[in-house]
Amino acid sequence: GVVTGRLLGEGIGTALLLFLIVGSGIAAETSTSDQGLQLLAHALSVGLGLAVLIALFQTVSGSHFNPAVTLAFWRTGEVSGAVTLRYIATQIGGAILGVAAADLTYGNQALVMSANERSGVGLVAAEAVATFVLVIVILALVRTGRAAAVPAAVGAWVSAAIFATASTSFANPAVTVARMFTDTYTGIHPSSVGGFVVAQVVAGFAAAVLAPTLFPRPGSRPVPD
Repeated sequence: GVVTGRLLGEGIGTALLLFLIVGSGIAAETSTSDQGLQLLAHALSVGLGLAVLIALFQTVSGSHFNPAVTLAFWRTGEVSGAVTLRYIATQIGGAILGVAAADLTYGNQALVMSANERSGVGLVAAEAVATFVLVIVILALVRTGRAAAVPAAVGAWVSAAIFATASTSFANPAVTVARMFTDTYTGIHPSSVGGFVVAQVVAGFAAAVLAPTLFPRPGSRPVPD
């Protein structure tokens, strides 16, 4: 059915996103010892790949690949609560599969817990900023009839934010949870996950609350002062 197709799109898309994230991290780490070059290569690979994946699955599932995005669309009335729950479960499952696949292709053991602690107020704040902008960009473009620009805009923001933020911009609860299961460049220690996910969900909701005011749908009547 339609819902099955949408869930399949979300699952495959999120799995491929994590395959890119973890794989590009391993490639960057093993190709050069220059940390700046590692991060730049990783940022470009993820941003470019994400743009392709969004374009590929946009007409299938909407290409959320991210519980923060799905929750924002639920908050603005675009998707139902039932679909939201199914999307989030599918995104997390797909993400973990993608992480395992990436590690296996590089000859690593699959699903090894990460030792990479990413803690501190600065990193959590960076996650909030990265996720807020990501979600509001998507909502703004969809609400103003420019959904065709989403792949390029989101890919560009994700690349920029990975390089610019202290946290390397996870900006996605499914990505964050799944990256616990790789002890490589992009991994995150389980103890760091909670702070990241809370920041992401809160920031996504803030974007969803603000978006209707900043970006009213065409034809909707402005609220009088």
